[in-house]
Parts: sequence; structure tokens; C-alpha cells
Amino acid sequence: MLRKLMIASAISLASLPAFAAECAVEVHSTDQMTFETKSIDVSKSCKTFTVTLKHTGSMAKAVMGHNWVLSKTADAQAIATDGIAAGLDNDYIKAGDERVIAHTKIIGGGETATASFDVAKLEAGTPYEFFCSFPGHIGLMKGELKLVD
Repeated sequence: MLRKLMIASAISLASLPAFAAECAVEVHSTDQMTFETKSIDVSKSCKTFTVTLKHTGSMAKAVMGHNWVLSKTADAQAIATDGIAAGLDNDYIKAGDERVIAHTKIIGGGETATASFDVAKLEAGTPYEFFCSFPGHIGLMKGELKLVD
């Protein structure tokens, strides 16, 4: 009986990281101005969703910096355009921009940054886009974020 209980406990514990991983994702960015992730599904069952951005390249943030920004698809280009004037010191995000749902700081090669957001802020049926707001990067560095189930 004890053996069965121990096996059941081990199986339960082994399943915990998989459940937790459903409310988080790791996105890699490169010196070739790309995100290796093109789409992210966020479960409605998540209260909070966390994105960890890793810059797998080696170039400095002033040269080939990247961030991860989430907004409605319709707002993405305007956010990136407004971010240029905000500059690197502000992570190429206009201060107080309410169109931005979440964003990381700008990072350079070998660095990592994390952003979390309240899933309740997402509306079913609304298209969302994640992108890099470093000047000129949004053309290649973007993807779709979907609210699912």
C-alpha cells in the first residue's frame, strides 16, 4: 500500500511542472533579428502568464538589442513607431503607453528578461501580436499570441 501511495505521489509531483509550464513560455531572440517562436497559445485557465526572453546571440543591446512587447495586433506598429522616440533608455516603449499589455526590458546577447501579465486583460476573439520594438525590428520579429480554451 505504501509503495502504491509513493508511486502515486511521484506521478502527481512529476505532473506539476508540466501544468505550471502551460502558463509560461521561453522565447529566444538572435543576432539575426529573429524570434525563434512564431506563435504563443495562452490558456484562459491561467491567471498570470509569464514570458522569459533569452537573447541567444552575442551582440550588445545598443547594437542588436531585443525586447518582447505584447499588444493588440492593430496597435503594434504604432507602439513600435512611438517607441523609437522613447529611446533605448526607455526600452523603446513610450512611457505610460496603455496600448502595451506587457513588455520586457531591452536585452543584449546572453541576457534574459521576464514579463508577466494578467490573462484577464486578454479578450476572446481579439488578435494579439508580440514583437520587438527596437527600431526596425518589428518587420521580422513578431508573432501571434492567442487566447485558447
